[in-house]
Amino acid sequence: MKKFNIRKVLDGLTASSSSGTASPQPGTYQNDVIQETLQSEHFQLCKTVRHGFPYQPSSMAFDPVQKILAIGTQSGAVRLFGRAGVECYCQHDSGAAVIQLQFLVNEGALVSALADDSVHLWNLRQKQPAILHTLKFNRERITFCHLPFQSKWLYIGTEKGNIHIVNVESFTLSGYVIMWNKAIELSSKSHPGPVVHISDNPMDEGKILIGFECGTVVLWDLKCKKADYRYNHDEAIHSVAWHHEGKQFTCSHSDGTLTTWNVRVPAKPTITITPHGKQPKDGKKPEPCKPILKVEYKTTRAGDAFVVMSGGLSYDTGCRRSCLTVMHGKSTAVLEMDYPIVDFLTLCETPYPNDFQEPYAVVVLLEKDLVVIDLEQIGYPIFENPYPLSIHESPVTCVEYFADCPPELIPALYSVGSRQKRQGYSKKEWPISGGNWGQGTLSYPEIIVTGHADGSIKFWDASAIMLQVLYKLKTAKVFEKALKGGKEEKPSTEIVDEDPFAIQTVSWCPESRMLCVAGVSAHVIIYRFSKQEITTEVVQLLEVRMQGELNDVDSPDPAGDHPPTPSTPVPPSSSSPTQEGEPPEAQPFTSDDGSRDNVPCLKVRSAPLKQSPGYQVELVIQLVWVSGEPPQQITSLAVSSSDGLVVFGNSSGLAVVDYLQKSLLLNMSTSELYSPSDPYQRQPRSPRKTRQPSGALSDHSDGNNVSEEKSNKSPTSGSTTPTNSDDEHKQKRFIEMVKSKSRRFSKTVSNDFAKMSKKISSPTEQKTGLEERVRQQRSLPYKRCFCCMKEGMESRSLLYVHRTLSVPDVNAKDSSFSRSRSSSVTSIERESREAISSFHFSESFPRKTDSSPSPSLWLGTTQGTVLVLSLSLPPTGDQRLQQPVGVSSCGTLIRLKGGILTMAFLDSLGAVLPPSYEPWSEPNAPDEEKTRRRRPASPPPTQEGQDSQYAVVCSEKQAKVVGLPSQSCFFKHNITESSFVLRADVVQMAAGLCLACFCANGHIMTLSLPSLRPLLDVNYLPLTDMRIARTFCFSNLGQALYLTSPTEIQRITYSQETCDNLQEMMGELFTPLETPEAPNRGFFKGLFGGGAQSLDREDLFGETAAGKASRSLAQHIPGPQGMEGMKGAASGVVGDLARARIALDERGQKLGELEDRTAAMMASADSFSKHAHDMMLKYKDKKWYQL
Repeated sequence: MKKFNIRKVLDGLTASSSSGTASPQPGTYQNDVIQETLQSEHFQLCKTVRHGFPYQPSSMAFDPVQKILAIGTQSGAVRLFGRAGVECYCQHDSGAAVIQLQFLVNEGALVSALADDSVHLWNLRQKQPAILHTLKFNRERITFCHLPFQSKWLYIGTEKGNIHIVNVESFTLSGYVIMWNKAIELSSKSHPGPVVHISDNPMDEGKILIGFECGTVVLWDLKCKKADYRYNHDEAIHSVAWHHEGKQFTCSHSDGTLTTWNVRVPAKPTITITPHGKQPKDGKKPEPCKPILKVEYKTTRAGDAFVVMSGGLSYDTGCRRSCLTVMHGKSTAVLEMDYPIVDFLTLCETPYPNDFQEPYAVVVLLEKDLVVIDLEQIGYPIFENPYPLSIHESPVTCVEYFADCPPELIPALYSVGSRQKRQGYSKKEWPISGGNWGQGTLSYPEIIVTGHADGSIKFWDASAIMLQVLYKLKTAKVFEKALKGGKEEKPSTEIVDEDPFAIQTVSWCPESRMLCVAGVSAHVIIYRFSKQEITTEVVQLLEVRMQGELNDVDSPDPAGDHPPTPSTPVPPSSSSPTQEGEPPEAQPFTSDDGSRDNVPCLKVRSAPLKQSPGYQVELVIQLVWVSGEPPQQITSLAVSSSDGLVVFGNSSGLAVVDYLQKSLLLNMSTSELYSPSDPYQRQPRSPRKTRQPSGALSDHSDGNNVSEEKSNKSPTSGSTTPTNSDDEHKQKRFIEMVKSKSRRFSKTVSNDFAKMSKKISSPTEQKTGLEERVRQQRSLPYKRCFCCMKEGMESRSLLYVHRTLSVPDVNAKDSSFSRSRSSSVTSIERESREAISSFHFSESFPRKTDSSPSPSLWLGTTQGTVLVLSLSLPPTGDQRLQQPVGVSSCGTLIRLKGGILTMAFLDSLGAVLPPSYEPWSEPNAPDEEKTRRRRPASPPPTQEGQDSQYAVVCSEKQAKVVGLPSQSCFFKHNITESSFVLRADVVQMAAGLCLACFCANGHIMTLSLPSLRPLLDVNYLPLTDMRIARTFCFSNLGQALYLTSPTEIQRITYSQETCDNLQEMMGELFTPLETPEAPNRGFFKGLFGGGAQSLDREDLFGETAAGKASRSLAQHIPGPQGMEGMKGAASGVVGDLARARIALDERGQKLGELEDRTAAMMASADSFSKHAHDMMLKYKDKKWYQL
């Protein structure tokens, strides 16, 4: 365990650092020793579990005995589902699409066929399935696979029309091949097309049914190696289904018809129907319908059979949705689906195909959902899905991860969320119920919060590597619904084309349960948690006018075009608090040129709002249009429950709001936060006229004007200096030119993001190009352009891009922050506007002269500056609601390379100081009870001395540790030179604190605190998608996650302890079960031979009878482990016990064999002794001449 004496380290050292080392900085410090307990052996990176719906599913299979469902995807992934909480993710290395899956029923194995013509055998008897064998076809394309029940021979149909047979135990090809030219009529002049179906006769294993795409079906005799019957139809075949008695089968065709054939009557089908076709009266053929892609025919012992099919609707049907049709007797039910159908399976009571199936459910795999239909209840209700497959119900726009939450939080969210559940589900248990839960010992409350494009927020219970939705909040209820097709133009269309309620960022305090949400329409909503239902007559609204300094904008000062506009009051209809000092006549208006001003992007609901138990609206804050320009996108957000404040920022500046008094405290541009003597202050970049700030800072509900410091003045109006007509004309032309460049640039950047994966020619170029675009997005403020990117058929990814003409030099040295102040337009374009990138509320030392901690707000900018605001709070109780909150700027604390990502505070012993909070209490309780319960959190105890706190600041390039109140930099670490950090968080591990970073080059790193020693650096995930950059987040106890696809969340851990216990935490897919007994043949069937006939396939397909297959046809690739070693290959304690048990069995078997051999030798010795004794007695008394 390493100890650091900071005083010894700091003496005589200079401020030099390198990329791979953390260097101490000069400064003074009291005689304290901080003990760092985290070491590199505490860290290990591995994936834990993947949640959500499989992205782009392509195939499905079900084990009727183990009750396990497998889903394959177009990216080569296989997701396995058992009972709720039992899930597993597997990935083929090639990444080719999974075209078919086949279970070895009750054997703990799965066969997968891929689009690259490879077949794989997976072992499911271990917690993390692995590939045992691979067979790669070289000359033929695989189109269909079939594995008969309780058989080890796999039939593989190809695009050429041939059928090959594979032994699944050894994964070798048999010499037995069914050639297409022998299967079809010799007189046929055309190729029958690919094999689309293979199945064996339920009553005769020696006969298989082969379906060709052209419409020909062949019943092939395996023993005689010839075709018994051929069934020809004009329409192409999509699927074939047997009757369980093996006497007839049904085919689905491309014209929407179903044909039923008698096995012994190949001339024509016995029945031809068009389930959804209109039957003409004149006896003609019905009109063709859409193809029936799949049909299944399942019989019941007590009633009519079930015919289930997908597709087949009429072309003129008004319903454009995909439908599943269930025909039972004379009734036909058409079940509409929300998404296109990929595949479906009918679940039956028996795995034997030669018995009454007794179907009880249908599993329907859709493009973006999984539905299970109950066939045994009237109306065919669906089962309630226990899996977390609704993550993508609306596209995910932001994610936050909270580990080690208050233990009472999950039950509270579940109690209010349980009332939101839909009704009408089937009353039966979920039928996919295989596997067993893990026996993990690590258990602490974990919550994932997801924001979505429709304005909804979901809270998920993520404890113990499971995921379950707790509560859903719809923020769009606060606003009026826009009427589609209306004549009036919606203001929101100027900013976003769609999804105006999309969530951009979330700030949540789990201890106080305060929730603050920022949306893409420049709105902020503050919520309180309540267990009581209320009705809000008027939604509290506060409108804020944020306007950056005009000398920061790449255009001339347009102040002469419009009169000065004061801060916008709230319209009287909303009855919301107005800003102090505003003239009552300042109303939203439209200027002569049609530009909007003082208009919000969304309209808050005017009717009473009924709010259910859960999160209820406290205050709505909206940014308004300024002189025809929409408000800037909100880039950062923070809430403090102990202070009663919310702060948010963008490229125009920041605003501090008191949500208790419903008033605006501070509205300043970023440059005005710098003090006049600040070395990092922003000077005017050109001799253009600057806007004079005006207006008071604070707005108070008591109506008194309170003068604040000069640094707190809010820029709310522009200059009114007149200009002549020539200058005005030049300004307008310049503005139009810049706006046109802005539109072209925004469109170019949007197209770059949308086509990034297709335009990159090599992995190196892909990484470099994407990192550059992310750097532009992260380091620049956000402008009005809201880009929607569609990736194929996936949900939209939301990106926010700011218009600028250059990228700041984030690789510059610390001494190069002083920039050229040229008066030319070129120098103006070289600078980018400085936006607020992060906030942090703390009980700290905002000034060097402070002797005790006080409430303060720390903010970081995209240019790497850390600024501090001091907060002066009134006493608690009624005074807090009446007296104003004072806010004053304390100037710049420190400067780093790159934009500031995160800030945190440590005490004198190196322990993290969490932001103070107010414990949650029922907000709708009686006033006296509510007043009594409200207690702001007391400031943490501090040790007397010069520096009793440390501020940890991390930017896109660096990390620094600063002592407070001396503001001396003790440690600095250059995290990366060639890339940049996307996400950084100070996290609490089981053994101590660390700084976790995720870089754009894919590296995940952890640094010790406070010394910033590198502890972990793993090249885990090169940035290939903007989705990862937007959703990656760390949490306490070594947990992290990101959105790996539009529908899936990937959780990872960088904790050695979690990796060691992961196998015990994961569930088991395979459970030893007895296979159900085969159906009884009956007396008469046994007597007259009418039952199912078995076949010894070994005699037909074995090497002795069929010979060897051609070596050039397919290549066998063994898996990482053989069949013998895989039976007990589960790692961890369970695997060790299994291996020990197998070893004991083998030892016992060997001992038994040795004992048998010893007994045989003893018996032989006894026999020899007996024979020798008899011989001795025989010749004992005889003389030599008598022999």
